[in-house]
Amino acid sequence: MVYDKANELAKDIQASDEYKAYTAAKDKAMQNETTVSLLKEYHKLQYAAQAAMVAGKQDDESLERLQKLGELLQMDRDASDFLIAEYQLNRMLGDIYKILAEAVEVDLSMLED
Repeated sequence: MVYDKANELAKDIQASDEYKAYTAAKDKAMQNETTVSLLKEYHKLQYAAQAAMVAGKQDDESLERLQKLGELLQMDRDASDFLIAEYQLNRMLGDIYKILAEAVEVDLSMLED
């Protein structure tokens, strides 16, 4: 029963406006090899910055590179649209996880700032 509901939720997510916008923006952005390379580098720097933050460290040089790369990607309409759609999809998924975690009383306070 729970797995059936999870599969139903997965289908609902795939039918959502957020997911449709994400896949359309991703398909468009991935047509340009330069954009693909820049997005890969951006995500790599983003994950490294998050890992450093969790570890209680701050790499100012990497954060500056991340910011400059983000500014560069904002000038590329396809990349910008992709990053916005990706953020909105991730926000929705995060909200869903939060709802599920609250339902089973999982403490997420360590994720809050």
